[in-house]
Amino acid sequence: MNGMQVLVLLANPRPGSFSHALAQRTVATLTELGHRPVLLDLYDLGFDPIIKEGEAGRSAELPTQVAEAVRHLTEADGIVVAHPNWWGMPPAILVGWIDRAIRVDSAYRFDGAEGEEGVPTGLLKARTAVVFNTSDTNTERELATFGDPLERIWRDCIFGFCGVTDVRRRTFGVMVTSTADDRDRWLDEAEAMIREAYPAG
Repeated sequence: MNGMQVLVLLANPRPGSFSHALAQRTVATLTELGHRPVLLDLYDLGFDPIIKEGEAGRSAELPTQVAEAVRHLTEADGIVVAHPNWWGMPPAILVGWIDRAIRVDSAYRFDGAEGEEGVPTGLLKARTAVVFNTSDTNTERELATFGDPLERIWRDCIFGFCGVTDVRRRTFGVMVTSTADDRDRWLDEAEAMIREAYPAG
């Protein structure tokens, strides 16, 4: 089968949100380009974000929902994430997905001599990730007041740690004051990013 398998993670509780529109445009664009998008709408799936006692162990028997999340992540040739900026973080349901799906020996491992602190090595097959965020705060004020914690979280703490070297991110806003024309233009910008990140094979 031709094309790339691209995991599309969506985390927004409102079905009519711009995050949903971004995910839908992403899926449509990837399909048009001949790729195989796998959309995981975490709220629609009712994903349980709470990691269970003993689940983090290498030999743990994983619940079906978590095992499927791990499989989708490790099989992906590319990853796209769409979520709002909540308190400088992804929504809790997405943080919980990260806690449960990004596992040692499948997404990363630690290399080093026994008894020494290991050096992390990323194991994910995907080398390119695109992150779409939405915000209700003006970008200049956000940066001046809070910095950009989501950039560090996604680029360094998550994707870089797991071997994804090409991380592209765009924040759209201010959503609360945006017009239909704004949102149409932003969707076109998102589509252009997807086309550049995952060109037709």
